[in-house]
Amino acid sequence: MRKRKDESGLNMTPMIDVVFQLIIFFIVTIAQQQKEIEMELRLAMAPDGKAVERKDPRTINVDVDERGGIFIARQRLSLPALRSILRGAVARHGQTLPVVIRGDSKARHEYIRRVMDTCSEAGLWRIKFAAIKEKA
Repeated sequence: MRKRKDESGLNMTPMIDVVFQLIIFFIVTIAQQQKEIEMELRLAMAPDGKAVERKDPRTINVDVDERGGIFIARQRLSLPALRSILRGAVARHGQTLPVVIRGDSKARHEYIRRVMDTCSEAGLWRIKFAAIKEKA
């Protein structure tokens, strides 16, 4: 008598289906989140400005859009939240921490001024402004 091979192997088809569904879910979710936080700043031109030669890795970049929205790493912040973040950074790294304000060319000066005042309230004094040296 022949022994019949045991065919009790694991059926991988349902697991593969679930993995593909998860991949699709994450791709769609990421695409939606990127649309929500998509922010394009149009920096002002400064052809006579000094180019950045060496950037401090501790630099905090603060973006200000044309409507006065404040962002760090594309994360929208309120002024109190920005103040709290900057104070925490000063506590960790000291007052020599550099800040670069990237303001949209259409942003009103008062929006940029609010960020500057918040930096000085937190004890930061090394403030620079980003601009485009030459057109691409």
